Amino acid sequence: MKPLRILLWLLFGVFFLFPLYAMGDFATRDLQSGGRTMAAWVNLFADDALFAAILTSLSLAVLTVTAMLALLVPTMIWVRLRAPWASRFIEFLCLLPLTIPALVVVVGLRNVYLWVTYLLGESALTLTFVYVVLVLPFAYRALDAALSAIDLQTLAEAARSLGAGWASTIVAVIVPNIRAGILSAAFISIAVVLGEYTVASLSGFQTLPVQIVEIGKSDGPTSVAASLATLIFGFALLLVLSMVTRRRRRA
Repeated sequence: MKPLRILLWLLFGVFFLFPLYAMGDFATRDLQSGGRTMAAWVNLFADDALFAAILTSLSLAVLTVTAMLALLVPTMIWVRLRAPWASRFIEFLCLLPLTIPALVVVVGLRNVYLWVTYLLGESALTLTFVYVVLVLPFAYRALDAALSAIDLQTLAEAARSLGAGWASTIVAVIVPNIRAGILSAAFISIAVVLGEYTVASLSGFQTLPVQIVEIGKSDGPTSVAASLATLIFGFALLLVLSMVTRRRRRA
């Protein structure tokens, strides 16, 4: 079985790493002289429009994760403890965005966003509200699996019997026990935000994916370098999640 496992890992590595190698090769190739150059990677910070798009997408990722966790974690805990009859309804609402194309979401929210733009201004950060909706299905599954793995009712009753309020029970007792699920939901949400193109493009905002497409029309290596950097960042997040989860299992 061990040779088979090694063979499968080699095939897995070739299947996923070869495209990354090809992207890295193209992003460092000097198309004029035929040598190697790091100009495309320097452009990630030298190009003002691209650097601004990177900062915008990272800010959107932070705001989206914060809003998603603040909305979803207390809601799911409260439903499991006090209103289990509403769990199916909450699950339906959270998974509903998977069945609705992003184009329909943009068209449906257009009138709502007129008020958002009027109140908050024409900032790309207002996409946070849409992105929270888009990441709900993935975040819900991660948090649901984490909550299902613990005895939530017993933990809550023990904390309450010792005099803890609901806020203390959630923050000091329940959240540490679902840390892996929270990290999983956060990292998946970050990956979704950094790769989302349709909503930002149709809304007219210059996020990282939109800017990558724009740059790709005139500067292929820089566009590929930005895409590769985004993929590497996503893989790094997944690696951190895997290490945290493995360490928690050993503990």
